[in-house]
Amino acid sequence: MTHTLQKVFPIAAAAVLYATLASHAYADETVKIGHVAPLTGGIAHLGKDNENGARLAVEEINAKGLTINGQKVTLVLDPQDDAADPRQATQVAQRLVDDKVVGVVGHLNSGTSIPASKIYSDAGIVQISPSATNPTYTQQGFKTTYRVVATDAQQGPALANYAAKSLKIKNVAIVDDATAYGEGLANEFEKTAKALGLNVVSHDATNDKAVDFRAILTKIKGEKVDAIMYGGMDATGGPFAKQAKQLAITAKVLAGDGVCTEDLSKLAGDASDNVICSEAGMALEKMAGGPEFSAKYQKRFGQPIQIYAPFTYDAVYIIVDAMKRANSTDPAKILAAMPATDYKGVIGETQFDSHGDLKSPVISLYDYKAGKKTLLDIVKM
Repeated sequence: MTHTLQKVFPIAAAAVLYATLASHAYADETVKIGHVAPLTGGIAHLGKDNENGARLAVEEINAKGLTINGQKVTLVLDPQDDAADPRQATQVAQRLVDDKVVGVVGHLNSGTSIPASKIYSDAGIVQISPSATNPTYTQQGFKTTYRVVATDAQQGPALANYAAKSLKIKNVAIVDDATAYGEGLANEFEKTAKALGLNVVSHDATNDKAVDFRAILTKIKGEKVDAIMYGGMDATGGPFAKQAKQLAITAKVLAGDGVCTEDLSKLAGDASDNVICSEAGMALEKMAGGPEFSAKYQKRFGQPIQIYAPFTYDAVYIIVDAMKRANSTDPAKILAAMPATDYKGVIGETQFDSHGDLKSPVISLYDYKAGKKTLLDIVKM
């Protein structure tokens, strides 16, 4: 009896070991993709919009099923809040590295994307910003930085050209919020405006937490300009436009993508009808997959898209596309596959140049009619 048990036990133990190894071999692999945006503070609504786009992509991919190198993969979104603060952005970036994400979609702001990019570069993790437009972001020599929008070196000139050629502006004042984004965009606008012969009467700076612009606006009112270019986000751009109207300033307010949101009419009231703004990408209604994506987003989250949710959505799919082509979930192999990206998604065809910028960027120009954001023109760069 004892002899028989001695024979059986090794066989049983081997069977258990085999079953354990087999279960591990066929267990789902969990892969984390990070997302960073401001989820608190004045532009939290934009950050949540970006996160929603990324979340929708992750949910869809998991529902369809993802297999890499014969292994079933389940994606997990690792969402983080940088509060649009550069210092918090670097802390969050290190947290994502420690969480062992294979890629990052973010950050939203240029002022957070740029300092965080060094941390992702050191870790060898791909970073795709859906909305950072300052050219510096992809000019630091890092192999990890990509973006799926145009840059301010394209957006600023597009606004200036529209002001000069379509609006026939002669005299313009410039105000920026002293952030990497707002100041960078304003400077690019100013360079082109001067080259086109516009008279830049003044260039003032405020900050991204300001709520009272009356002192600057009163000075500008005395300068009798035809337009005011504002470099900043909608949380400040809305009150800026509103206070300009309250001071009976009739000059058009020109702004970039940070201001060009669905919430602007809430923030500016009827003064939004005096705003002309740009987006650093194709207009949602002109995207091949725009209407379908808009309907899916509305159904899932019960609210309309603010601005860059389609770009975070595609950014997740671009990381997964690189994962598939690399046939690996190894961050180094995903990163190595990124330069050859040729992905057709909601925002159109995405291909990158050697810096990680789009090969074929687009700028969309808008105004507001009775508070509704309305497409004016599309500029292919």
